[in-house]
Amino acid sequence: MQTILVIEDEVDIADLVAFNLRRNDFEVVMEHDGLSGLASARELLPDLIVLDLMMPGLDGVGVFKELNKDAATRGIPVIMLTARGQTEDKIAGLQIGADDYMTKPFSPKELALRVKNVLKRSAQPTSGAELECGPFRFVKNSLHFYTDGELVDLTSTEFKLMLYLCERKNVPQDRHDILVEVMGYSGEVHSRTLDTHMKRLRRKLGKRADMLETVRGIGYQVVTPRS
Repeated sequence: MQTILVIEDEVDIADLVAFNLRRNDFEVVMEHDGLSGLASARELLPDLIVLDLMMPGLDGVGVFKELNKDAATRGIPVIMLTARGQTEDKIAGLQIGADDYMTKPFSPKELALRVKNVLKRSAQPTSGAELECGPFRFVKNSLHFYTDGELVDLTSTEFKLMLYLCERKNVPQDRHDILVEVMGYSGEVHSRTLDTHMKRLRRKLGKRADMLETVRGIGYQVVTPRS
């Protein structure tokens, strides 16, 4: 049974989320503030964390940053919850590197589905131990990614997006196929989610960002330097 840590200061919402996750055969641990949630994450090493963005004291952003400082918790998938209504704020969780986000009010059943999707793509096996693609190198077992020999800190979703594109280098990939095959989504409703991940990836790729191209009307591709 996989363990989900829910860090949510609104007890009623946390209880509702926990109820629906338990109905889907997950073990659930709840914490109602950021510091307690961070301590539980370090102790339990859960399979996934549902993390509220707006909490008193240490908020979701602070918790997420602390998780990423620790090698033991850095790879735990995170779904961020936010009550904010503006488009820019809805994707705040993704902008700091979360694997997914949901805006309150939300359907607890949909959240359970998102949890399953994130866990599924985080656990997807990949063939071969390593892959090289121009200046990029992937170590699949550890989810380590290198650019020009330098380790780049990617989330599990970012790693899988880059791997998917590099395995199909120089060929435009349809954004719908990426959403389905890599992120487990079934429709275009999550296109903004994909665009946010790509924007973050370009920032992390630095001088190699131009290799990650937007193909207008289609999606994205990785273009390797010509020899």
